[in-house]
Amino acid sequence: MTDETISCLRSARDGDREAAERLVEDNSGLIWSVARRFFGRGVDSDDLYQLGCVGFLKAIAGYDESYGTQFSTYAVPKISGEIRRFLRDDGLVKVSRGLKERSAAIRSARLALEQRLGREPTLSELAHETGLTCEDIAVAETAASPAESLQRETGEDGFTLEQLLGDDSQEEQLLERVSLREAIDQLPERERQVIALRYFHDMTQERAARVLGVSQVQVSRLERKAVAKLRELLSG
Repeated sequence: MTDETISCLRSARDGDREAAERLVEDNSGLIWSVARRFFGRGVDSDDLYQLGCVGFLKAIAGYDESYGTQFSTYAVPKISGEIRRFLRDDGLVKVSRGLKERSAAIRSARLALEQRLGREPTLSELAHETGLTCEDIAVAETAASPAESLQRETGEDGFTLEQLLGDDSQEEQLLERVSLREAIDQLPERERQVIALRYFHDMTQERAARVLGVSQVQVSRLERKAVAKLRELLSG
């Protein structure tokens, strides 16, 4: 990797939009090569490329030359990961057998704990029972769960996540949904968990509180803060 490329990466990471656009342009071949792996999955090729660009920009933000790896090596899984996440959330990519088996084991452990404790177990209790980390449990359950519904009325006063998005034309809806996912990723961990449980897993505040091991009042407060931040992030 040349000194010029490193300098451009640093500038882009520091918010230089022109540097970021230059990097995207210089690496468009790489992005297309990754996007082509997902052709025939029901999504237009240009949309796949745009999703790949989102992953590429995330790679720019997270790359550190001290990793000792080439930027392209670091970028490829970020690009493919962004596309896979979108396809997975839209139900177009099958969940791997390993994740399905892990999800089934988690469900069994959850039922056993519910019977033993007489209540829904917390994430920490479920992690101790299964030997998995809380993050592993979240990944498995999210991967195996049905695709989220933006129209689901979960928040206060019938609020839906769709209301955070603009009333755009059909060709812009894909990028609007990508923007929503990116905004959710920027939330603090606990607020992100609340949004996931409330809107993606359709849990009541009371049930989400039991899973997280906090009070319903705390869940309500975290949800309001998260929604306010999402509105701010998406209106910028």
